[in-house]
Amino acid sequence: MGFMGRNRRCTESCSSPLTNRRGICRNGLNEMAKRSTKEKGLTNPLRLAPRDPRDSTLIRVIIETPKGSRNKYAFDAKQRIFQLKKVLPTGMAFPYDFGFIPSTMADDGDPVDVLVLMDEPAFPGCLLGCRPIGIIEGEQGKKKQRERNDRIVAVEDDNHSYAHVKHIRDLGKKFVKELEEFFVNYHRLSAKQYRILGIRGPREAKKRVKEGEKEAKHGA
Repeated sequence: MGFMGRNRRCTESCSSPLTNRRGICRNGLNEMAKRSTKEKGLTNPLRLAPRDPRDSTLIRVIIETPKGSRNKYAFDAKQRIFQLKKVLPTGMAFPYDFGFIPSTMADDGDPVDVLVLMDEPAFPGCLLGCRPIGIIEGEQGKKKQRERNDRIVAVEDDNHSYAHVKHIRDLGKKFVKELEEFFVNYHRLSAKQYRILGIRGPREAKKRVKEGEKEAKHGA
């Protein structure tokens, strides 16, 4: 049975009859269509400020791939949308939330990567305020084609499970070992080698963030 009030007007000032159960008139639908043609996707998160405006000691992180996901997501700057890039095999998933710091540039030309520790997984595009606790220095590729692949390790500021963690060493050797195993297996899917070069504390992590900010400004 059709909508009982199909010929009602949405407002006294509107001459168009209602068209659906949500009460959106034809004029409203036309306006929505016009707006959608003008909009070009999401606001580019790459251009956001790298630090929390309420607390400059916190870095801002845009999540690309959440913890527990087999799907690898990445932000496509040209289309301004998060795109599925890869699906991990059964039994393999991302152990933590992975994202990047906006308005920064690492050695590989991409934004500075961040591994985030938090209570529950976030989602692609989620903006977090985090405090850096260290950095994992890594290297990928074969001997003649090796490139650095470092990741900042940070704790989401409002979480409970990792509130006591101030330094990456507080997570223990098991954390580093498990993470190395994940990265080794992950890069193996692309026929690449990976190894951890070293673990540094929050001071070095903050230094790298500042360097990333400077590089982004120079490259702008």
